[in-house]
Amino acid sequence: MTFARTIAAALSALLVALVLALSPAAAEGLDAAVAGLKEKSFNKRLDAVSAIAATGDPRAAEVLNALSDGNAFIVQSDGRVVIPAKEAAGSYVDAATGEALGEIPDGALDRVKINNRMRGAIRDALGSLTLMSKDPAQRLTAARTLFAAPDPGAIASLDAAIAAETDAGVKQAMQQARAAAVLQSDLPEADKLAAISLVRDMGNQDALALLTPLAAGEDAVAKAAASAIAAIDKSLAIWRNAQNAIYGLSLGSVLLLAAIGLAITFGVMGVINMAHGEMVMLGAYTTFVVQEFIRQSAPGLFDWSLFIALPLAFVITGLVGIAMERGIIRFLYGRPLETLLATWGVSLILQQAVRTIFGPNNREVGNPSWMSGSVELGQLALTWNRLYIIAFALAVFAALYIAMRHTSFGLQMRAVVQNRRMAGSMGIRTKWVDALTFGLGSGIAGIAGVAISQIDNVSPNLGQSYIIDSFMVVVFGGVGNLWGTLVGAMTLGVANKFLEPYSGAVLGKILVLVFIILFIQKRPRGLFALKGRGAEA
Repeated sequence: MTFARTIAAALSALLVALVLALSPAAAEGLDAAVAGLKEKSFNKRLDAVSAIAATGDPRAAEVLNALSDGNAFIVQSDGRVVIPAKEAAGSYVDAATGEALGEIPDGALDRVKINNRMRGAIRDALGSLTLMSKDPAQRLTAARTLFAAPDPGAIASLDAAIAAETDAGVKQAMQQARAAAVLQSDLPEADKLAAISLVRDMGNQDALALLTPLAAGEDAVAKAAASAIAAIDKSLAIWRNAQNAIYGLSLGSVLLLAAIGLAITFGVMGVINMAHGEMVMLGAYTTFVVQEFIRQSAPGLFDWSLFIALPLAFVITGLVGIAMERGIIRFLYGRPLETLLATWGVSLILQQAVRTIFGPNNREVGNPSWMSGSVELGQLALTWNRLYIIAFALAVFAALYIAMRHTSFGLQMRAVVQNRRMAGSMGIRTKWVDALTFGLGSGIAGIAGVAISQIDNVSPNLGQSYIIDSFMVVVFGGVGNLWGTLVGAMTLGVANKFLEPYSGAVLGKILVLVFIILFIQKRPRGLFALKGRGAEA
């Protein structure tokens, strides 16, 4: 049967080639083919439809569409075939040449009449024209359209197009469209079984929708369809789990960016900074200001806007953090409740300041071209902005880890964490370490805001969406431990995404919070507890 189909496809392709080579339209062009529409006989007009399609002229599809819509006319004075112009109502163009003819009174035109047989021929001709287009993208679109709306009458056109196709991706789409058409036809059972096998290999929701109506019954086709549906369901379940895992990593990377700065300040100084979310918000608004300036002054630099915003956000939020520590927090060490209330008050001041300057509404922050679009991986469609944020979060983590382990400031910071008094007695200026550490944590929150601005609304309330989750990540992973923050963020992100399909987003967050509360009862210092006298105190 496969050999017979191959022979049939080859004959169809040969027939198309003969029509193109031998028809008068191929020799004389679209003008001669269109002239056939002036014939009084419907049979001759039907031949004219085939001749127009056989020319392969770029205008052929436009003429056939106009004819199908009843918008092809014959000018009484000179016998020209005309169709409406796209640009202006009441104006016409020559159907064969595209020459603009201006306005023509309705009384000077005779409509080219068509019947149902001609309408079917026009539909098939348009399908053949699109499938045989020189543009691969147009051929691919045509194949996908035919798959979505299977038409047994298009099988011959698809056979010819498959035989002539050289692009592997387009050819596969055409074969899938042919399989869909076969399943709607009255072809033999063997052909339908082969089509089911091809559709099953697609393994997506479109294939499932196509096969589901065929599964009712006891014949071989119904059994094959039911078996294919079961295989597709199993495949889709695997892809759904993979999607949840990747989306969970994406959410985890956002939580990591938002929490990693808090892990530093909370771990070194033990300060519960309720204004940390507002540092994220300031970073996002820095991105907005940079993009607005670029839009007005240098639009060509828009793709570089994030690279410009990153250092600015780090410096601005870092300075705000240092000012907070020097101006308020240093007077409240050892009094956690007062520190919490003071930083909460600062968060309200920052929110209101942003509302006063930028207004209460969301602000538009655009994606650079290199962060737009998506990439398909099997049955997954992953957006580039999410993938870049995952990579960016890991890069920030790696840079901070290197800074903590291989710089003098990182050594001093770790010394203060482990034993503040001993570090001070060794000549380390603990107060300045506190200020710079707070500035570093705030600066990292600022660059987190740059990244988050690409996937979330930029508004005065942006920081409130991440402050609670950030504290959960820090407490779960281990206060002040970078590896704990990484593991905690990714764990909570993946857990949220696997819970959401069953419990919903809100209940999922509640379940995660309950889990963390129970976990902290068993491990009060989190997954990765800090070591040292200061940590044990």
